[in-house]
Amino acid sequence: MPGFEVFGKEEEKEIQDVLKTGVLFRYEFANERQGVYKVRTFEEKFAAFCDASFAQAVSSGTAALKVALAALGIGPGDEVITQGFTFVATWEAILEVGAIPVFAEVDATMNMDPRDLEKKITANTRCIIPVHMLGAQARVEEIVAIAKKHGIPVLEDTAQSAGGRLHGRHLGTFGACGTFSFDSVKTMTTGEGGMIITNDGELWRSMSEYHDHGHDHVPNPGGRGGEKRRFVGSNYRMMEIQGAIGLAQLAKLDPVIIAAQKKNKAALKEAVATTLPGVRFREILDETGDSATHLCFFLDSADHCQRVNKTLADAGCAATYFGANTWHYYPRWEQLLAGSTVSRDGWPLAAHGKRRYIYDPAALPQSAGYIERCLGFQLPVKLSDERLAQMREALKKAARA
Repeated sequence: MPGFEVFGKEEEKEIQDVLKTGVLFRYEFANERQGVYKVRTFEEKFAAFCDASFAQAVSSGTAALKVALAALGIGPGDEVITQGFTFVATWEAILEVGAIPVFAEVDATMNMDPRDLEKKITANTRCIIPVHMLGAQARVEEIVAIAKKHGIPVLEDTAQSAGGRLHGRHLGTFGACGTFSFDSVKTMTTGEGGMIITNDGELWRSMSEYHDHGHDHVPNPGGRGGEKRRFVGSNYRMMEIQGAIGLAQLAKLDPVIIAAQKKNKAALKEAVATTLPGVRFREILDETGDSATHLCFFLDSADHCQRVNKTLADAGCAATYFGANTWHYYPRWEQLLAGSTVSRDGWPLAAHGKRRYIYDPAALPQSAGYIERCLGFQLPVKLSDERLAQMREALKKAARA
């Protein structure tokens, strides 16, 4: 990870197809584009790859979350449960549609704990967003079963786990829909961009219309602008060059990117297991379906993690210490905890000058117990023998920390 490590002639060829037409917009210009519809083709191929019925390309993974939430009818007054270990985009999208994020604990999978999820469900819960963090599966089968019992849709945030599977089934296909990110550091990348997959034709139709100012995309004699609109929307369109890159990257996802990451993860895992005493690895529900973007492991304390990571950093091989991570860890989201926004009255964290929800930084003790004892290595697609040897030597030094 990420996919830019394998950019090559395939991406160049797909981009040249677009540049030859001069059409960067995904709609219209039928005469000029000479049959080249890269975004549409990317949607079709991504849906087929995931064994889903429909796919909707959008401008980012964050946009994918917002478009999906909007299409599900989520809005002000609704509560959406997600997990306290995720990228900030998950809860930013919830706030953007006016809903309130509610955070559940994670367990040894580093993903949502179904037991805590059930405790957090209220009469106002309208959606559940488990996140397949760091390349591996949440307990999504259990989560969907709980959600079904309560009549609540599940939106899978699969931003970090494209190509991941659970018992042979693609992540993102268990719930009502699944969202993906293709930003510059994702497993497969289009620079920016995202995708939503679903098997629900009406849900897809709403997403398709909402992401393009409400246009219904029915052909009409007046061309673009003459379509009907069922509701207001906004602009979250993907452009043709992004779709072109996505096609080339998708073709490499399983045979090149994930295959290499699995090989590199196995080598690094062996080095950690034989070097660091008392290490315990993150629970992976299905090793075969792991997209292998990260290797995460637990040590006996937060202090031990920090000592080990300082030694690794001094040797040029730093891991990520998630306990200090401001992008992904609930107690470190100072803007959320403080209710800081650019709006004069504090919307969406406040309305009419009154806080809508107060977030306690100590509210997720179980998650803290895992995250503050966790180190993680991001797995590259290309890992040289020299770099692996350097990491082995750094781990040997860290074992004495």
